[in-house]
Amino acid sequence: ASVRQTIRALERALAALEDETDRWIKDSPVWRAREDLLTSFQGIGPQTARTLIARLDELGRVSGRQIAALVSVAPFAQESGRWHIRGGRADVRALLYMATLTAARCNPVIRALYRKLKAAGKPTKVALTACMRHVLLILNAMVKNNQRWQAPKPTTA
Repeated sequence: ASVRQTIRALERALAALEDETDRWIKDSPVWRAREDLLTSFQGIGPQTARTLIARLDELGRVSGRQIAALVSVAPFAQESGRWHIRGGRADVRALLYMATLTAARCNPVIRALYRKLKAAGKPTKVALTACMRHVLLILNAMVKNNQRWQAPKPTTA
């Protein structure tokens, strides 16, 4: 019974926090515009956009290489010659992973990249990490240029 009470209390606290975040976003024209901009990208929902606003303030203000390093989706060479990804903002990376899973299904650009990498024999995690980096670079450019997402028009040949 006490565990259920604790869960209900945590759920109420989370709902109150989400309501407060909603008010902050709605009361700030800058944050509201940033949320609208980020959610124009297929695969980024309101929660992801809000987390990026709160936890990745550098978005749009640094280079693609720097933003990828901050989130740690850029591979770094080890002394052994192997490549790995480590450090960075793990909470943002985890959120970006979930958004990329969605984008790999509904965003034509990310879906095409994922399929191309898989067809080239890349393991799923490697392909998804590459897609995460691509999503992050796109979002960074969108914010930097204050430009909503526009999927490329299909070419007809």
